[in-house]
Amino acid sequence: MRFFTHTQDISMVLLRPLKKRKQLRSQSILESYQFSKTEKLIGAKYFNKGFLEAGGILNSTNVSARDTEGHGTLTLSTAGGNFVKGASMFGYGNGTSKGGSPSARVAVYKVCWVRCYDADILAGFDAAIHDGVDVLSVALASLLNSDYIEDSIAIGSFHAVKRGIVVVAPAANNGPTDGSVTNVAPWLFTVGASTLDREFPTYVDLGNKQKLKGQSLSVDSLPSGRTYPLVFGGDAKFANVSVEAGALCNPGALNPQLVKGKIVVCFTGDSPTVDKGKQALLSGAVGMILADLDESGNEQIADAHLLPASHISYKDGLAVLAYINSTKTPTAYITRPTTKLRTKPAPSMASFSSKGPNPVTPGILKPDITAPGVSVIASYTGAAGPSGQDYDTRRVAFNIVSGTSMSSSHVSGIAGLLKTLHPDWSPSAIKSAIMTTASKWNNATGLILDSSNQRATPFSYGAGHVRPNRAQDPGLVYDLTTSDYLYFLCADGYNSSQLRSFSNSSVPYKCPKSSSLDDFNYPSITVLSLNGTVTVTRKLKNVGTPATYNAKVRAPNGISVSVEPESLTFDSVGQEKNFKLTLKAKQAGAAKDYVFGLLTWSDGYHYVRSPIVVKAAAAGAAA
Repeated sequence: MRFFTHTQDISMVLLRPLKKRKQLRSQSILESYQFSKTEKLIGAKYFNKGFLEAGGILNSTNVSARDTEGHGTLTLSTAGGNFVKGASMFGYGNGTSKGGSPSARVAVYKVCWVRCYDADILAGFDAAIHDGVDVLSVALASLLNSDYIEDSIAIGSFHAVKRGIVVVAPAANNGPTDGSVTNVAPWLFTVGASTLDREFPTYVDLGNKQKLKGQSLSVDSLPSGRTYPLVFGGDAKFANVSVEAGALCNPGALNPQLVKGKIVVCFTGDSPTVDKGKQALLSGAVGMILADLDESGNEQIADAHLLPASHISYKDGLAVLAYINSTKTPTAYITRPTTKLRTKPAPSMASFSSKGPNPVTPGILKPDITAPGVSVIASYTGAAGPSGQDYDTRRVAFNIVSGTSMSSSHVSGIAGLLKTLHPDWSPSAIKSAIMTTASKWNNATGLILDSSNQRATPFSYGAGHVRPNRAQDPGLVYDLTTSDYLYFLCADGYNSSQLRSFSNSSVPYKCPKSSSLDDFNYPSITVLSLNGTVTVTRKLKNVGTPATYNAKVRAPNGISVSVEPESLTFDSVGQEKNFKLTLKAKQAGAAKDYVFGLLTWSDGYHYVRSPIVVKAAAAGAAA
């Protein structure tokens, strides 16, 4: 029996029907509702037979659906929490909190107990389907490179989507490594994580007058009016400890005689960031400067440290070390964190957000979209401290956390609102509406950047950053049925016998004699090994007013693209029309790596955008 090493819950949202008001195009998606005034109903179930069968041991205090870890509470409140005034963590980020679908009925299905077993995950899916949920927010990641037929999340979600349930899942937190994205089945809505325009800055003032910006949620602050001795963890270790262990501030590495009363410099890696502060505190440090270990993960996360701390960049960490080595008496001061709004540029991609290309089916772009997943404020359990560490005895009603589980919960809430606005839309139509109305731009009028301030690609953000107000009226959608997904599996190499895990029908689905991903009606377009010319077919469904849409293409570098026809006229709601997209490499080996473009259909008001991803065949490859 396989198991998952993620200790999270699956949060599943059952939406209460809401009364729709007359829609105005100037309204936000929330303003399109008149919320029910009846009390929110909450259901909770747990499943542990798979864990127990594998030898797991539970005691009477935790054999329940109670969230002892916090992750399930965070994700469910982000997806469906009601309005709560005065929400904050230690006074940071004070304001009114709400989930993506406030006034929703919610249900929680706990399936993880130290480890997550397939039997328990599938039991959770079965219960949610039986209970009639509308949206499933699956806040855990499948195993990397897992074949669909061996992936309980892929199998369970297929049966949910078959019954009209939107299933949203995180891309995972293994970035910025290429090909690290998980939950890649095309019927899943896979979400990456990006930043908000809100930060919690704290500053490091060095004795040489340098001022370095970091992030933190430390409760305690250093007394003002003085500086403190500064020491590098690699120089403050015990004699029998490696420099690397000291630099990482690993447990037992720091020598209290060299650390007491000082600010210690630690680097990320090996252990949780809050635990590094714990080790510094145990050794007598008054504060900690936490620097990124390498430039590829150059992103500062605000954490609930146990002592005054500031998380700074890799580059600034090198500046701190250079200063320490330049003087016999280095000093520093760490300011108290503050809440800063309307920061720029935002959004940008989180370094931890897992990236494409899709490691299982490279012909399908994953993740599908990105949403806020950095320093998100959400409700929290009373059974754990904000850092999630066993030694953390602090308790908070709200926590500030980062991860793709938080971003996917945002999208789950948005999907719930769309399900209420458009109860007749299929899961794939809702997914298409959110994807094709997404944006690739930040609030500094530039394209979305990664954590190293380089231009991000669709392998990071998919179709772009979510825009809920646009998604309620997308104009056109790319729709898919259960038969389409079975056809996809055939094109991906599955035979009729293997499809039994998905079709679950007395009459097995019979794969056609030939099938191709080129005609799979996905909202994004990916072409691999392009040598010569490839034509893909897509079908658009009108979900808006009658209109004529014209095509516009931004071709990938080295690729020519044509659309036939270039114009589509829709006379009624539900009308569908096909088009063909022909891609041609301008010369052999023109795109040695992946290149990206964009197809847009517009009637002058709606803009239906699909990313184009192309990798040309190697020079000299056979057509």
